[in-house]
Amino acid sequence: MRLHRNLVYTTIDALNAIFNEGEYADKVVARSLKKDKRWGSSDRKFVAETIYEIVRWKRLYAEIAEVKEPFDRDNLWRIFAVWAVLRGYPIPDWRQLEGTPERKIKGRFDELSKIRTFKESIPDWMDEIGVKELGEKVWSKEIAAQNQPAKVVLRVNTLKTTREKLRAILMDLNIETEMLKDQPEALVLKERANVFLTDAFKEGLFEVQDANSQLVAAFLDVKPGMRVVDTCAGAGGKTLHIAALMENKGQLIAMDLYESKLKQLKLRAKRDGAFNIEYRIIDSTKVIKKLHQRADRVLIDAPCSGLGVLKRNPDAKWKLQPEFIDNIRKVQSEVLESYSKIVKPGGKLVYATCSILPSENQEQVKRFLGTDIGKEFTFIKDHKILASESGFDGFYMALLERKESQEKEIK
Repeated sequence: MRLHRNLVYTTIDALNAIFNEGEYADKVVARSLKKDKRWGSSDRKFVAETIYEIVRWKRLYAEIAEVKEPFDRDNLWRIFAVWAVLRGYPIPDWRQLEGTPERKIKGRFDELSKIRTFKESIPDWMDEIGVKELGEKVWSKEIAAQNQPAKVVLRVNTLKTTREKLRAILMDLNIETEMLKDQPEALVLKERANVFLTDAFKEGLFEVQDANSQLVAAFLDVKPGMRVVDTCAGAGGKTLHIAALMENKGQLIAMDLYESKLKQLKLRAKRDGAFNIEYRIIDSTKVIKKLHQRADRVLIDAPCSGLGVLKRNPDAKWKLQPEFIDNIRKVQSEVLESYSKIVKPGGKLVYATCSILPSENQEQVKRFLGTDIGKEFTFIKDHKILASESGFDGFYMALLERKESQEKEIK
């Protein structure tokens, strides 16, 4: 087990882009993996995993290394040295790693591991909001779970294949998967693999989608032939799942503020063979008004803090700011009031987030039910999912039903 100079240099360049230039970790990792065509799978694995680990543990490693932001190149090497020592790598005699204090690093690690903000490597404000909303005990478990790397989960595209067939196809490629009880379309990879390079992916036999994210479309209770609106479709992971559950029958309207995201969704839908989707950019209030009381089902996959998905987006710990959470709560209230009007009497609405904070979840639903439009809805059930209990992403979803109109009730 030794460190290779070209892989480490690539890692240092990537950390510089993420920490100092504000780039997103997933984009930087994707770019870094294309750097050298001669790299084998173990080389690429080292680069990807090391970048993500150092991003995940930035605060802890920087404290041990005694460096502060903005990090210059020497600082980044010192942070890397901390990672290497704690991972048990022999330190090579490179100029950048001269004088690495191995015993001191291990001692500082033991010392700092007694303080949660360092142990779990999170900003103070995030720790405070977690304790305030979830309580000390639950938050401690949850943030520890959010620091575990995310598993790769596939959602079988039932428009094209079955779970058993896909499992056999992947087994032939030496990609082993496990089934999940109570989730008929999910397959969990036993070991990480680049599934996007497989013919099965290119032919649209599956999408990569977290196990708990797959619960949202099912919660919406869609049936073939309905009119369904996904109001915050984005690049469409849940939209495509809804299309499959509708068996391509009926009308599925995918809406978003950003045309670029809907273009991405179109490409994915073509690959998946999902052809009952219409695309609408929300460029004015008219787009929503035209649909008032027209849909059997509406999904509001609301913008949120993303505190339920830190295991797959560790750099969000450093990019997120407390003001953003205050602002996003206002946005959530607005979209819930505005988009709920699309549901027709007797129709159903799901409000979902990938956050674990009650202020973005249960409290938003409670507040909505007290508004004029909210009084037209009945709360049916909700589902709170913590990473510490499920092993997958943290999610929230609430199912509401719009009451039948007064005239029908009189009849």
